[in-house]
Amino acid sequence: MKSVKPADRLSAVQEYYFSRKLKEVAMLNAQGQDIISLAIGSPDMPPSKQTVDKLCETAALPTAHGYQPTVGIPELRQAMANFYKRWYDVDLDPKTEIQPLIGSKEGILHTTLAFCNPGDEVLVPNPGYPTYTSLSKILGAKIVNYNLREDNGWQPDFEELEKMNLDRVKLMWTNYPNMPTGGNARMETYEKLVDFARRHGIVVVNDNPYSFILNEGKKMSILQVPGAKECCIEFNSMSKSHNMPGWRVGMCASNPEFISWILKIKSNIDSGTFRGIQLAAAEALNTNDDAWHKEYNVENYRRRRKIAEEIMTVLGCTFDPSQVGMFLWGKIPEKYKDCEELTERVLHEARVFITPGFIFGSNGQRYIRISLCAKDEKIKEALERVKRSEMHSK
Repeated sequence: MKSVKPADRLSAVQEYYFSRKLKEVAMLNAQGQDIISLAIGSPDMPPSKQTVDKLCETAALPTAHGYQPTVGIPELRQAMANFYKRWYDVDLDPKTEIQPLIGSKEGILHTTLAFCNPGDEVLVPNPGYPTYTSLSKILGAKIVNYNLREDNGWQPDFEELEKMNLDRVKLMWTNYPNMPTGGNARMETYEKLVDFARRHGIVVVNDNPYSFILNEGKKMSILQVPGAKECCIEFNSMSKSHNMPGWRVGMCASNPEFISWILKIKSNIDSGTFRGIQLAAAEALNTNDDAWHKEYNVENYRRRRKIAEEIMTVLGCTFDPSQVGMFLWGKIPEKYKDCEELTERVLHEARVFITPGFIFGSNGQRYIRISLCAKDEKIKEALERVKRSEMHSK
């Protein structure tokens, strides 16, 4: 048989780090290692009771199992508009300015397909979510990294950006509150981004899934800036803020023209989301109140965060205590040549899996990330394991 070769685009990317590394962790567990994973941001708590009840109630209906409109059902789009008004004081037309998504990863794919031709450039933060880079490469866009630095609060350096050749740049990916660094959203940054986008004819896409996590202040959105809808798209997600990562429900919001372009792509790729999931998501958006968000998105992660800070301290890492989100980002000691030397030692000696910062870009090479998405007792056990490992290594 004549040999079959994969598409050239596969050479531009590797298997996702966590996909590869979790296979190794599974092998270690099969050998009886009992690895504690503090690596992935997958909330371990359940959605609200009324959310699950609505799913079950809808699933029991014989009429609920057909194809659904790609644009999303009206109840979900209205709930998303209500959510933005309630928490961000942003007005969105549910019919024309919102598009439900199967999570942000899908949104990154559809937005890049809608806005970029092969060879167009996209601005990607370093460090940043690896999917911004990998999907851009798969689709033939050229990556132009812009630096985020600790001494600048992990905000974009606009002086540096203005010196770049931006002639071929179509999109700029931003993510505030930031992952992996925990740098919080700032209205000043959002205002500068909108001004930058307008002057250079660039569409800024702000990925905003973390605004509720360890964030008790005012919830911020780039769409709060006057005129932002004209040049910006914002993603949001129910995975983190509503404990629904496996449900795959997200959204994007922008002006009607941008939304129509994304829908044109999406409608040719998928056939909508199960009606029960959409109605349950609407229930969560409409009924998860202040008390629910405080318990699950603030108090729960605050307890775990204190333990994670102890782990960082035992490892000799430093961190910014003002960071937010469901991770803790820390700078490694000088004695390690890079972050992977530390994370591999912790994995094999303490049997704790934490994330090396290099996977987020070269500016993450001297950092590690600890996820707060594990039960309190597991994080406490991880701390004790790390303590024992550090004592034995001295």
